[in-house]
Amino acid sequence: MKQAILIAVLTAALAAGQGTPVPKFTGPIPVTADSYPFMDAAHSLVPFDLAKYGYVEQEFIVSGTANVYDWAADGSLSVKTEKAPYGTRILVRRPANAARFSGAVVVEPMGAVRRFDWAIMYGYLNEHMMERGDAWVGITMPASSDGLKKFNPTRYTAVNFANPNPGEACPAAKGGPSAIEEGLRWDMMSQVGALLKAAPAGSPFAGFRVEALYMTSQFPDVVTYLDAIHSHARLANGKPVYDGYMLRNPGAPSRLSQCGAAPGASDQRRIVAKVDVPVIEVVAQGEVPDSLAQRRPDSDEPDNRFRRYEFAGTAHIDRWAYDRGFPNFADQAATGGNPQGTPEFPLNAKCDPPFTFSTDTRLKYAYDATLVNLDQWARKGKPAPHGNPIEIKDGAVALDAAGNGLGGVRSPWVDVPAATYFPGSTPAACREFGHTVEFDKARMDSLYGSDKNYQSKFSQSVDQLVKAGWFTESDGKKMKAEIVKK
Repeated sequence: MKQAILIAVLTAALAAGQGTPVPKFTGPIPVTADSYPFMDAAHSLVPFDLAKYGYVEQEFIVSGTANVYDWAADGSLSVKTEKAPYGTRILVRRPANAARFSGAVVVEPMGAVRRFDWAIMYGYLNEHMMERGDAWVGITMPASSDGLKKFNPTRYTAVNFANPNPGEACPAAKGGPSAIEEGLRWDMMSQVGALLKAAPAGSPFAGFRVEALYMTSQFPDVVTYLDAIHSHARLANGKPVYDGYMLRNPGAPSRLSQCGAAPGASDQRRIVAKVDVPVIEVVAQGEVPDSLAQRRPDSDEPDNRFRRYEFAGTAHIDRWAYDRGFPNFADQAATGGNPQGTPEFPLNAKCDPPFTFSTDTRLKYAYDATLVNLDQWARKGKPAPHGNPIEIKDGAVALDAAGNGLGGVRSPWVDVPAATYFPGSTPAACREFGHTVEFDKARMDSLYGSDKNYQSKFSQSVDQLVKAGWFTESDGKKMKAEIVKK
């Protein structure tokens, strides 16, 4: 019955030309010496000046009402609680001049795993987006809201995801219901997208022509939104709120509310849904064995445009996810969250073997090109290239003579190897952090004869991969410059 009611409400809203409502907003919120946005560019782990790139940074408070949903095993939605109030904040980085704007906005529901905002994908994509003139919008999720309030109670007083049913029996919530209802985030994410596209006066993109919104994240928010919410989130013209998705190492979808249950191991909802916009998964070699059950075929069908890219020789994470996507340690501590490690290394644990936190660009450049491929597929109808899966043998990644993964999407580093790229380290806390063992001179000489021959072969591989669409021309030039410096 509830599902029938939801479908009827959605159908009626679309027929009336309503669609996803545009929420209220306040801002840009003024910046002073004592009051600045959490995770702003000037207080990142590695501070940077957006103005040098012709960009501005603004913060807005966004508020509205959201439903809390139940999600059945057959994928259907039902409304559990209607129109509960919420308030969130968005951090906007866009070209200062509308003439420089590409028309594409990358929207990132920021990670809350440490109970403060963490913009992993911005850390990887920022240089590329600013070269292209793309904009970025980070959204605060419910689990980070208390951290914002501790960081600056006055600035973030309107941030609110209060549980509308605090007396509800909730077996899924250990210790009883939380004061925060995480289920308010789904309609909130839709409404933020509607605001960005509507661009009313005073809003983040007033005077800018927003042509496409792309959602991306490492965390379960995006895959859950795509699977459960996307098909119901429509604008007044009937078009989807979000025009494409780039999923980083997509895990299983989460529960839809604090009292709901996440899809189980054999649940079909764990497979990324077929939707009416392009979806590209990017999976590091180190993530492939644990995600085999989520593989599904590529498709060019209009209601199932899908690619899965498994990049050989890559680990789950590296330094790019931190420097410009992570707040500095003083601000982390001010949220009451869980700072770990040092600016040089993000863990308290010591890894075996010890290694310098990786600055390898393999994943960074892969994300750059994937965003371009997604954009061209969504806006120009040009299908993204197909990638081969990484080869698996006896449940593990099959390795080549250099010790790197076979198959998958290639890079010059694995096709013209000068090292073995291990996708993990020990102990368990370090398993997501790769390390590199470079070949000694004798092995390099036996493979290539001279540095000049090695650089020539590397450059040829770059050219072939750029031509095939796996890396951008700009990044191809950077790859060649990197190898010459060595």
